Amino acid sequence: MFIAAAITVVAVFLVIHYWDAAAGLAGVAFQAAQPLFLGCAMAYIANILMSFYERHYFTKSKRPLVRKSARPVCLLGALLTVAAVLLGVIRLVLPELAECVTIIVSQVPRAVDSIAAALYRSGIFSQKVTQYLQDIDWQGLIEWCAGILTRGVGDAVTFAAGVFSSFVTALVTVFIGLVFAVNILLRRDKLKEQLSRMIGVYLPEKWHKSVLHLLNTLNKCFHSYIVGQFTEAIILGALCALGMLILGFPYAAMTGAVVGVTALIPVAGAYIGGAVGFLLILTVSPLKAVLFIVYLVILQQLEGNLIYPKVVGSSVGLPGIWVLAAVTVGGGVMGILGMLIGVPLSATVYQLLREDINRRDKGHAFKNAGGDDAKDAPAEK
Repeated sequence: MFIAAAITVVAVFLVIHYWDAAAGLAGVAFQAAQPLFLGCAMAYIANILMSFYERHYFTKSKRPLVRKSARPVCLLGALLTVAAVLLGVIRLVLPELAECVTIIVSQVPRAVDSIAAALYRSGIFSQKVTQYLQDIDWQGLIEWCAGILTRGVGDAVTFAAGVFSSFVTALVTVFIGLVFAVNILLRRDKLKEQLSRMIGVYLPEKWHKSVLHLLNTLNKCFHSYIVGQFTEAIILGALCALGMLILGFPYAAMTGAVVGVTALIPVAGAYIGGAVGFLLILTVSPLKAVLFIVYLVILQQLEGNLIYPKVVGSSVGLPGIWVLAAVTVGGGVMGILGMLIGVPLSATVYQLLREDINRRDKGHAFKNAGGDDAKDAPAEK
């Protein structure tokens, strides 16, 4: 015990004394382990689909071949499902988004002239300012800005090489993460058993059950949150596309897909998708673009007050006010990643606190009841 405490004190002293070197080493290790972290996240999400398929894969069959093939077949089905959804969204969104950007860029000069003329007629702009704005070569200015963005301040070849290098690095990271995720899913039962044994061997007995309970609570909260968040995103995207079709708005399917995908970001995600939809519809009709924003705000209010608390809030057992607090704090600390993991982490803390308070409450109630009974009991002769 003394040796372990001494080693801990020395290690803490070295980390504090050589903090810069320790922080740099930790950063390098974290950077190197990124594909493994990505693989764990991919495995956890794919496991939800894989478990669903396993529960419906010839459950009554007793053939050894069927039982043996369940794990790889269901894993392949889960991966193909995710890939099909991603490819479907990309194919639906990217072509029309590129066309939309082209239309917006081509219509900027005409829009500026119209706005400047309207402001001149209303008396806000003078004739000199209006003439100055109309004389600017907006098309050339946009092309110049695009050149700056694509080339940067350096050479175009250097920029292209940097982009290609980043793309290859990201591709390798995703590939390694995918391979790691597949291995985790194929050996998940063995890994779970090994983790449980390791916790039992290295932790004191009084901590063993607490750590397992913590891990089980985390798993339940994250599983319920992911399922609820995806369900909510599908509902919101479908309602958005259906409402746009009924109201006669253009780009209904694409905007619904974008709103559904961005709705995976809690609370604020749908508004991000709404901004994309607004730009798309603006190329067709400014009035319809404004009406779309009004429609999306109403839909978002219904979703935030009815759908989200019921589908997500109740699924993780977290009241709506704490969902909003978790998203706000998580987004402020870690950005979009913080928004995504803030709710299930808060739900875990909320669940553990509630269990502890209930347990302590029962203990106090039991003691009080025992004390009152002892006081009121007749004295023995």
